[in-house]
Amino acid sequence: MDRDAGPGSPFSLTVEQLRNLHSPKNLAAFVQIGGLLGLEVGLRTDQHSGLSRRLWFGDNMLPIKPTPSFPMFLWASFNDPVLFILSAAAVVSLAIGLYQTFATTPTPGSPPIEWVEGVAILVAILVIVLVGSINDWEKQRQFKKLNRRQLQRDIKVLRSGAMRLIAIQDILVGDVVHIEPGDVIPADGILISGFHVGCDESAATGEADVIYKRPGDEVFKQAIANPSSMEMEHQGQDPFILSGTSVVAGVGTFLVTATGINSTYGKVLLSFDHNTKPTPLQVRLGVFAKHISRIGAVLALILFTVLFVRFLVGLPHSTETSAQKGQNFVNILILALTVLVIAVPEGLPLAVTLSLAFATTRMLKDGNLVRHLRACETMGNATSICSDKTGTLTENIMTVATGIVGTKLEFSDTDLAAQEPQQHMKGGEVTTRTMVSPSTLKISLESCLRAELLRSIVMNSTAFETNDDASFVGSSTECALLRFAKSSLGMGSVETERAKGKIVQMIPFDAVKKCMITVSRLPGADNRYRAYVKGGSEVLLANCTAVCDTERGTLKHRDLSGQERRQLAEMIEHYASRSLRTMLLAYRDIELPPALGGETGTTGSLSDDEARTLLTFDHIFQDLIFLCIIGIHDPLRPGVPAAVRDCQRAGITVRMVTGDNIQTARAIAQECNIISKLATHDSIGNSGTGSNDVENSGSRESDIVMEGSRFRGLGEEEMDAVIPRLRVLARASAEDKRTLVMRLKAMGEIVAATGDGANDASALSAADIGFSMGNISGTEIAREASSIVLTKDDFTSIVKAVMWGRAINNAVKKFLLFQITVTITSVGLAFVSAIASPSQQSVLTPVQLMWVNLFQDTLAALALATDPPQQRVLDQRPEKRSAPLVTTPMWKMVFWQSTYQQAVTLTLYFAGGIIAPSGSGLVGKRLAAMVFNTYVWMQIFNMYNSRQFDNTLNILEGVLQNWPFLGVSAVMVGGQLLISFVGGQAFSVVPLTGGEWAASIALGAGSLLVGILVRLSPDGPFEKAGRGIRRLLTMKP
Repeated sequence: MDRDAGPGSPFSLTVEQLRNLHSPKNLAAFVQIGGLLGLEVGLRTDQHSGLSRRLWFGDNMLPIKPTPSFPMFLWASFNDPVLFILSAAAVVSLAIGLYQTFATTPTPGSPPIEWVEGVAILVAILVIVLVGSINDWEKQRQFKKLNRRQLQRDIKVLRSGAMRLIAIQDILVGDVVHIEPGDVIPADGILISGFHVGCDESAATGEADVIYKRPGDEVFKQAIANPSSMEMEHQGQDPFILSGTSVVAGVGTFLVTATGINSTYGKVLLSFDHNTKPTPLQVRLGVFAKHISRIGAVLALILFTVLFVRFLVGLPHSTETSAQKGQNFVNILILALTVLVIAVPEGLPLAVTLSLAFATTRMLKDGNLVRHLRACETMGNATSICSDKTGTLTENIMTVATGIVGTKLEFSDTDLAAQEPQQHMKGGEVTTRTMVSPSTLKISLESCLRAELLRSIVMNSTAFETNDDASFVGSSTECALLRFAKSSLGMGSVETERAKGKIVQMIPFDAVKKCMITVSRLPGADNRYRAYVKGGSEVLLANCTAVCDTERGTLKHRDLSGQERRQLAEMIEHYASRSLRTMLLAYRDIELPPALGGETGTTGSLSDDEARTLLTFDHIFQDLIFLCIIGIHDPLRPGVPAAVRDCQRAGITVRMVTGDNIQTARAIAQECNIISKLATHDSIGNSGTGSNDVENSGSRESDIVMEGSRFRGLGEEEMDAVIPRLRVLARASAEDKRTLVMRLKAMGEIVAATGDGANDASALSAADIGFSMGNISGTEIAREASSIVLTKDDFTSIVKAVMWGRAINNAVKKFLLFQITVTITSVGLAFVSAIASPSQQSVLTPVQLMWVNLFQDTLAALALATDPPQQRVLDQRPEKRSAPLVTTPMWKMVFWQSTYQQAVTLTLYFAGGIIAPSGSGLVGKRLAAMVFNTYVWMQIFNMYNSRQFDNTLNILEGVLQNWPFLGVSAVMVGGQLLISFVGGQAFSVVPLTGGEWAASIALGAGSLLVGILVRLSPDGPFEKAGRGIRRLLTMKP
């Protein structure tokens, strides 16, 4: 489509004009367009009602990583120097075989099949490449699905005069988008209006400082009046909103001017290096594989050298033709290369990749959207979890359950009202108070007080109503307040109620200040304003000096007495002890003298900009008038107590970091089993409200509950002494959480942290594994900083992540156990038998070794990397970062399994004819076929044996849940049957008798018996041997 403005275009602006606004920020171009009004006209939109139709400037689909085609996967699997050489040798072998077939006369004892081995090797290479490519393609397909899931998020936009949620991909040029702290900007645009909007543009410009934005109209007017102000170096002249940056302060709306690949972020993505970095486990396995490969290369070189020397020595006495001699040399080369192929454990990284792909797909079903693969494996060894409370430990289904309006009217639902309604009045004079239910609150309150409480809730909120007026969208706390206002205070439409007031200032909730403020102009007064404040009960109560009251239907206020302050503090503590989240609503009337804001000093009404400049937080946050305390009930998630116990069982310490007060935090922590329910408390310090800010729990004397104010006042050494016993950090800021995470990491812990707010991003990025909230309560900046997104905001999902992380590490150990055993036996058998054989032939032919290599690497990786985690993995202890990949029980199993397999195979090969009953005919090709059959069955049974890498005897645990394992087992058994009965010439085998089959399977099953005996044997001797080898390698006495 032609997107230039022209006769056929309904728009007067082109994509190029809009793109040039932001790359780089170009205030002159903004002025040339005509400011916001020019954009509004040129894009045929409305900054007050938004879009009513789709436009033609493109959608907001961002560039995604290009997916390799299947031929590219084929080339990647084949792109190995060893496979190149082996393929060339196979081609040479095929050429010589074809020459022998057509240039010589076949005899009954010598059929023309010399070409079969070359074809068989090429087919084996093709099968290995195909299977590896299919696995890689399937893995990529699963990751692509996960990436698409990561891009699915919603944004608030204004369309046709109504606020609504849409997917970010559906944003169009001309849309009016609402932004608030924690949002990651989805498209480029120009700020229309806002309150203290500040953006972190470090991701786009590298600028570390917060950039505060100014509405486009104001910047445009100033630029027209003063053209020199168009230089962007001048502070405060930036209306540009850049995609990919994050909002760290303020709320506002902006007009979208560029989307998708035309946006700033889209152009950055186009220049990205899309190569995926390996995870730490993949790096460690890569190093391990290189060591094994080098040993294999040395053995292959020695084997080739010995056989080649013997070949040269025998040449003068050989009576074979030149073609036969050439074929013998090629056979030696193919055997040496095959040994090298066997020794190269290409299945190791494949096992990790398959395990990660399988785990991430299954984790998504458990509520974990993995953003960074390394988080999967790291989570398995986490030692500490710093968890939020709201939405993670609780259901995030907020309901206003109780509260007090003024000091004389208390409301409570039936259940809470029945729980000792007056026991919170401890000591002092008991004030007469009326108790009502929420449903009768509307008629119990005087109309003036009800209206003021309603305005306080509606005006001081950023939540909004859905189109059908059935629900609200916003923070869970604000939605709970709006539901309460609708059901108990008679609230109508949110937009209608808000339209009754004129907002001139808004200070969004701040984790440090613990409150949110909205200021509206009082009707009928030029310079009088009312500031509505809501936030942490203790913090706001300390700043209240008066309490609202009524007199003959008129709202008034009086001084808050010391007795009333103590009673309100007791109520806050009483609500908190019942796991209720408390919130205080207050207000303050402010009158600004015109002379303070007027430019000429004459009397008159202040403009909104002038008033906004004067209405600062410090100016407002004093001498507040108490309006209401509300207790909000957020039920504990049903599975959380058991999940916390599972974490403790797994060796993981769970710590709760919350913004709630210490009483609420303690009550929730007790319900969650984070601290004991029978705890008694010994005060170590006092908070400003008289509650204990550091407490020991009696039955767990080491457990500490602490307030953030006390925690941040500790020195580094004091922190290190307290943190091991710290279980709950209440009234904590985002910086407190980050400090806790950093100190835990400095103490050698592997730390996971959860968070949902913009300020949580620093703690999430600092943690080894960051969990963000995926529901509407979570902010986009938190999701961007996290490793894993909790799509269900549920703590039990974190336990699932631990289990899957351990399953990944366990899968690698299982595959290592199998891989090392097969590599040692295959290379050892080929090396020993070829050197010991007068004909310089291996006990296993190259084609047979290629079949072994197929299931040794690719098929076994698929089978052993897909075991789902069992509950038993929680009994494992977290492993240190420096823990060895191969443990003592694994080395013990490798040693005895390799010894058994090589002993059986070599005995059969060299003495099978002697051991077999006379007349059995077990010689020549039949003996070689039985040796090959027995060896393969040993590997099949050993794959089952490798399902447990420790001393656990139950090797069938969960096997019926692992369909890939059962499928690979069927392929291996079926393939071996086909080879034995059909693939005679290609695999150099002949049919075996029933007795020989029984003997082969019985000797193969001996691997299971060996596994049982090895697991029952002590680890001590191998541990001592291991220490001796390490001392020898490091040359330490």
